[in-house]
Amino acid sequence: MLKIAIVGATGIVGQQAIVSLLGHPWFKITKLVASERSADKKYIDALRDASGSIRWWCPEELPGHIANMVVEEAASFDPKSVDIIFSTMDAGPAKELEPKYAKTTPVISTASAFRYEADTPILVGGVNMDHASLLAVQQKNRGWKGFISPKSNCTIVGLVVSLKPIMDKFGVKQVVAISLQAMSGAGRTPGLSAMDMTENVVPYIPGEEPKVETEPLKILGKLSGKTIKNAAFGITATCTRVPVMDGHMVCAFVQTGKKCSPEDVKKAMMNYGKDFAELHLPSSPKHLIDVTDDPFRPQPRVDRDKGGGMTVTVGRIRKDPVIENGIKYVCLAHNTKIGAAKGALQTAEYLVKHYLKLVK
Repeated sequence: MLKIAIVGATGIVGQQAIVSLLGHPWFKITKLVASERSADKKYIDALRDASGSIRWWCPEELPGHIANMVVEEAASFDPKSVDIIFSTMDAGPAKELEPKYAKTTPVISTASAFRYEADTPILVGGVNMDHASLLAVQQKNRGWKGFISPKSNCTIVGLVVSLKPIMDKFGVKQVVAISLQAMSGAGRTPGLSAMDMTENVVPYIPGEEPKVETEPLKILGKLSGKTIKNAAFGITATCTRVPVMDGHMVCAFVQTGKKCSPEDVKKAMMNYGKDFAELHLPSSPKHLIDVTDDPFRPQPRVDRDKGGGMTVTVGRIRKDPVIENGIKYVCLAHNTKIGAAKGALQTAEYLVKHYLKLVK
């Protein structure tokens, strides 16, 4: 079993990472790491707020052996004490600490701190796994024995997974995206006020739209030597926050290079990702994309947990009457599973098996 540390273990994504790793056939949690405020406390005590209430956000029960594990401080944590680090920190501390860890140990990160570095791939399961070879460039450039492999922004996972088969089959010229993002995407601190979100939609999420407009182009780009050449199409986005706990939905309007019908797109999506599923990674679903013909789907409460929260659900595929060669659809992805902790775990599984070759 490979020894795993979770850094940022007290946050929502850190908690999801714990749940995702329980009973894993390859990985065992041996270290929980967090800020100075939580250090040297039992994990269950580090989860208590000022009132003494335990902030455990997962529906699964907190296991006793995890609850009683003593939390270590992120700044003084020894990365050599584990085989792999899951970093669920915010971007600020990640920018400082992840390079220190990566000198000796692979870091799988949910933070944005290194997503835009030229020698750093943003891996999304089944979409761009060939980009993993860029990690060797990163290691050579920086003199690291480990590496940093960041997850994408949680909003774009459903978008890039659904765009990939369209791009491969028909080409993409431009994309208009409107997101309806769940409240859990804002994290626990500072989080969102119930007064702000009840019976309300917030039409702006600071810093979100530039990520949605740029990250997919890197993910869907081509690896050329030691760099990634971004995809050539453009994306324009409006990002909103809606009163849903989990599950980010995106309404996508796509101009394709070749003319195609909704049935063509549906077929391409349903056939997509079989080769990745056949790798039989423990966290991967049988189907990367599930296409529904129900005009009232996808819906977060009904569809976000498909494939253990790792399947993207697409519905309402139809012709766009305004955009030339236009296709429009709605996609849904679980933002804290495939979009964060469990997606990071899937990346780790792929890298451990096919890049590091630590398991068969």
